[in-house]
Amino acid sequence: MTQNLVLDKEKLASYPQQPHGGKLVDRVLTGEERDKELERAKQLPMIMVDLEAVITLEMIATGVLSPNEGFMNEADYKSVLTTGRLENGLVWPVPLSFAPIGDRNSQIIQSLSVGDEVALTDETKEPVAILKIDDIFEYDKAFRAKHLFGTNDRNHPGVDAIYRRMGDTALGGPITLLRRVNWGPFESLRLEPKQTWKLFYEDKKFRSVGGFITGANPLHRGHEYIHRNALEELDGLLVQPLVEMAKREYTRHEFRMLAYRSVLDTYYPKERSVMAPLRVTYIFAGPRETVLHALIMKNYGCTHALIGRDHAGIGDYYDKYASHTIFDEFTPEELGIDVRLYYEVFYCTRCDSQATQQTCPHDERFRINISGTGIRELLRHGILPPKEIVRPESARIAMQGVQPKGVDENGEAVLPVGKTIKSVFPFYLSHTRLGGRKREQPLAIEELTIQDLERAVLDTRENATRIYKDIFDEFSYLADTKRSVQPEWVADTRESIRSQQEMVVEYIEGKVENALDKASDEFMYQDKEESGRELEVAKKILDDIPKPFREEDLAYRTWNALPYNRYRGSDEE
Repeated sequence: MTQNLVLDKEKLASYPQQPHGGKLVDRVLTGEERDKELERAKQLPMIMVDLEAVITLEMIATGVLSPNEGFMNEADYKSVLTTGRLENGLVWPVPLSFAPIGDRNSQIIQSLSVGDEVALTDETKEPVAILKIDDIFEYDKAFRAKHLFGTNDRNHPGVDAIYRRMGDTALGGPITLLRRVNWGPFESLRLEPKQTWKLFYEDKKFRSVGGFITGANPLHRGHEYIHRNALEELDGLLVQPLVEMAKREYTRHEFRMLAYRSVLDTYYPKERSVMAPLRVTYIFAGPRETVLHALIMKNYGCTHALIGRDHAGIGDYYDKYASHTIFDEFTPEELGIDVRLYYEVFYCTRCDSQATQQTCPHDERFRINISGTGIRELLRHGILPPKEIVRPESARIAMQGVQPKGVDENGEAVLPVGKTIKSVFPFYLSHTRLGGRKREQPLAIEELTIQDLERAVLDTRENATRIYKDIFDEFSYLADTKRSVQPEWVADTRESIRSQQEMVVEYIEGKVENALDKASDEFMYQDKEESGRELEVAKKILDDIPKPFREEDLAYRTWNALPYNRYRGSDEE
């Protein structure tokens, strides 16, 4: 295949950004050429690959990982691991390697030589891509793990994936994509780099775009704080939730996307905000993965990369701000994208706003922390997080995608309750209440129970918004027949919630229709039976949503509609 540059030099010159390495790769075959190569692929030696490899193939072919045209040869592979750059010096933080596992694949690999071609097939044994081999080399798992992740600890999910998924021999060379994978419920939302460049710089006439990639969590107000700050100076915003290969305790990607969509539809400027799923596999590489995401944003046409405090963080394996300091290793010119680094965002009840350590002078007794992990744990317990840190539109939908609610005999979620309290409600450990006095003795994290979590949640709700006001608002909403004294947005919100849940049901119905009777990996994917149960719950939730009240809905309450003078006892009609 002749390399096809999606953006020609003349067009690139008119744009405020360029793809990484100066070219946007397109190795997707179409039309007659695709049909011809698809038939030829069936005659080639075949190597079966897993879904993660299929996703990577599509990323390469559509230019997401430009300027890479395939899997790396040994020189580039080792250069990336040891220096964070390709052999030619171009910044590239993570290796693109292909070392298939399995006895059948190993036999095929042993028969191959440099210059050969091999068909890469999915589990259906249908060709997905053709790899032209220009290098064959030994794949040292320990070497890769130590240099990429900084550890060989099998408890690290990235290290574990190397030893589970990768073989002992790597194949390098360019690929051509023969068959695109349907993205299921995300198919209608997907955008490729060649589409976003046109959208930003031809259709919308932007001169600047901020990119934001997010993974395991539903959209929270820390994200929103970053987005709003960026939109004050940039023309556009591209939000890309990752939608594949997540750990099971994360919020299911369908619900994360829907949670994002519900908030963007309600609170973001529609003409300046674009959301598209990003089907990228989790590498769990911490700061190196942050650099990769910045380059992916660049390849989608973004001029700015918006990076939060712990972007792509993995437990305690990396320093709190490692995703920031790694950018000290590269000059702005060689990255080719303006990286904007944001401090940890929290909600200060004293400031009555989202803030960071750069803008807020108040201590932890006034804070509700915006912790992605803590938010997930609240959802898993079945508790809607405080509205100050997560929009209810986001949390309500995301809660449906977090299972199970409890995993041990105490009904606790993945993390011990004490760690969840510390991550979201730090005041509770040292103060009697939000904004209250210091405790005589700070509480021990390991001794906290689900009752402590309930107290922290209730205290936050009471002191942040005042319980009685909520009670009165509920009473007045149910009692007022003169609806002109009721805010229209309450009825509008209930209608919006029903509409959003109808959207959830529609999406899950599509997933059920396409689900396999038996999932290929029960820990990562859902079979038709499990998807069906999910659909039943979504439909029941739709039934449970209260209807809005308009004036005509309450006309029945005026049951004795006499003229006023008759009401006063007059015999006159």
